[in-house]
Amino acid sequence: MKKLIALFAVSTLASTAATAGIALSGAASVSYDDNGSKASATTYDADITLVGTAGGTTFTYSMDVDRASPATTGADMATTIGPVTIAADMFDAAESVTDSGTGNVKVQSVDTGVTISLDAPIGDATVGLDNSGNVTVSGTWSGVTVSHTAKNGGDTTTAAAAIAGMDISVTNKAGATTWSLGTTVSGVDLTLNSKQAITAAFGLTGNTMTVSHVAAVATAVSTATTHSVSAVKAYSTVAISRDLTSGAALSATYSSLDDSLTLKASVAF
Repeated sequence: MKKLIALFAVSTLASTAATAGIALSGAASVSYDDNGSKASATTYDADITLVGTAGGTTFTYSMDVDRASPATTGADMATTIGPVTIAADMFDAAESVTDSGTGNVKVQSVDTGVTISLDAPIGDATVGLDNSGNVTVSGTWSGVTVSHTAKNGGDTTTAAAAIAGMDISVTNKAGATTWSLGTTVSGVDLTLNSKQAITAAFGLTGNTMTVSHVAAVATAVSTATTHSVSAVKAYSTVAISRDLTSGAALSATYSSLDDSLTLKASVAF
């Protein structure tokens, strides 16, 4: 009997210690969209994320729960052993291979994998290697954060910095360069990118209005691996968001693309 009592005590302590390293968060929302001249629609979304931490190891699990059978949306583990960090993506997300006019893939790919990173004593650089053979070198020098990934199908290089009150980011992927700029003028947060998309956010936290111009999308033919892209004309959106005393948030978004108004109530914890 004493052995059983001792075993129960040890089990209780272990459970208590494990619970202390668990963080639960989530979000839920309901949206009503009048869809302009089309039939209106009401949609729902609810997600739960569980993060377990033990020493230098973290496991993150997320679920989409607004359905009859809740579905896994992510399962990741990361651990640190001295200067080495090991990250494992253990969930193979399902991709739509049906032609949607957005250039989506034709064949489902496997996106699980393991990445091993080493904090090398080379000017604060980090060197990473994943199971596909891609090598990434990243770090921050003189206030500029640079990352370069050498991989099959084209290298990718990114650089980001805050200069004279502007946040600048440049990416070159397989020879194609994109960029974005962000700054604040008279309390208005402005962003601009190489696709000619512009966003302006007004107001304070909890009570904001965001005006956006979304650039046109040009038609692109299908390739051996991706479907074609359908043209979409440029349009603008205006979104007003307000935090409520109930703990929820209410937003209204108008889009000139289809003359639609969307009302959304959401909560996050």
